[in-house]
Amino acid sequence: MKDINKFLKQKPKKIKKQHLLVHKTKKEVLIKFILLFFVLLAYFLFLTWKFNIVTGGVVAILTWSFFVLCTPIADAGFLLDFPLRLLFGVRMFISELFVWLIAIGVNIIILLYYSDFYEATFLTSLFKKILLNPYPYWIIILLSAVGTFFSVVFGDELLDIIKHKDRKMHHTYGFKHQLIVFGVIFLLTIWSYYHFLETLNIKIDH
Repeated sequence: MKDINKFLKQKPKKIKKQHLLVHKTKKEVLIKFILLFFVLLAYFLFLTWKFNIVTGGVVAILTWSFFVLCTPIADAGFLLDFPLRLLFGVRMFISELFVWLIAIGVNIIILLYYSDFYEATFLTSLFKKILLNPYPYWIIILLSAVGTFFSVVFGDELLDIIKHKDRKMHHTYGFKHQLIVFGVIFLLTIWSYYHFLETLNIKIDH
């Protein structure tokens, strides 16, 4: 972990606009950001059509926060991390901390005052169950935090280099990150399965 600490202490390299189109690594990051943005926008429009603009907006935010807190990759937080890196040159690891604070704060407010919004979709209802049951479900959040940490380091590294062969952090910790990703996906699959059966009032005898 010393090399990660050393990497985070280094000043991020300045990114010029033309670099996003010329450097392969940076171009991939830009394309990823555009795709994620339009996926979120399309999901928001779908929810607005299905419910209304208020419900659609709240559920879209809840879904975004689910992917921030309960998935071991920083794709949801990346929607904020990437522009902040470009505009202010701040490490995405630092901005991701603020993303997590925002996601946690949003859920505290909605859980306290507007918890019915969680019942709008299966994913958000599952998310509510995870949030309200620290044991054992918060292990998903803890694993996701570790996975997200690796993910943002890899993303920062892509913006600092020009060629994939220079991805030292990814080559060193990529396998560990993959194990965490598979672990979280496995846990989410198992618990979503049980949650789905509960919604159908089906009990499994142990």
